[in-house]
Amino acid sequence: MDKPPVVIELTHDEALVLSDWLASSDFFNSLPAPAEADRCALWALEARLDKILVEPFAANYRELVAAARRNLTTNEKDPS
Repeated sequence: MDKPPVVIELTHDEALVLSDWLASSDFFNSLPAPAEADRCALWALEARLDKILVEPFAANYRELVAAARRNLTTNEKDPS
């Protein structure tokens, strides 16, 4: 029996920061190495984020990610 997909809502800033971390992190070469199933799940998440985000193709990508990180940390400190 197929299970229904799980839907997770992220803010755009969360998606951008997570996508950047997945693309640039060293989790594939880290010790201890993630299990094969973990790698598959992370690759699937990265692929789905890659399909919806346009920022990685922007000339000012680094600045956009930095702004998203600032937004997230600012919002975390001030939830209003």
